[in-house]
Formats: sequence, structure tokens, C-alpha cells
Amino acid sequence: MAVQAYILVQTEVGKAADVALAIGAIDGVTLAEDVTGPYDVIVRAEGPSMDELGSLVVSSIQVVPGITRTLTCPIVRI
Repeated sequence: MAVQAYILVQTEVGKAADVALAIGAIDGVTLAEDVTGPYDVIVRAEGPSMDELGSLVVSSIQVVPGITRTLTCPIVRI
């Protein structure tokens, strides 16, 4: 079973649409939408393990130009 998470992204002013588009093209990302509120983009991503999901966030998502901060929220099934 894949590990899934929502990643809440803050961006530089005016960069949300560009960031969402760039993140949406990354393998492992299933959804990337720009939103209003304290975060600018909400991403849903998945990986085969928590380690690989973490690697996806750090090495592929956080390096997208225009991102200032991310918060990863793993999905749990209770």
C-alpha cells in the first residue's frame, strides 16, 4: 500500500499558479492546486514508503522555484 500525504505549500507573492503547474508535473504527485488562505498550493502525493515520500518532498518538490515553505501531512487511516 502506498504512503500518501498532503503537502501544504507557501510561495512567493504571485507565484502560486506557476508553482502548482510545476509540482503537478512531478512523478508521484497526484494533485496540485493553487488555493487561497494561509497556504498557496495544496499537493497530494504518494510513494511506496515514508522514506521515498520524504525524498520526493525534499528533492523534487521543495526545489521548485518560488516555494518558500512546505508542511507535509501524511494521510492516516483510523
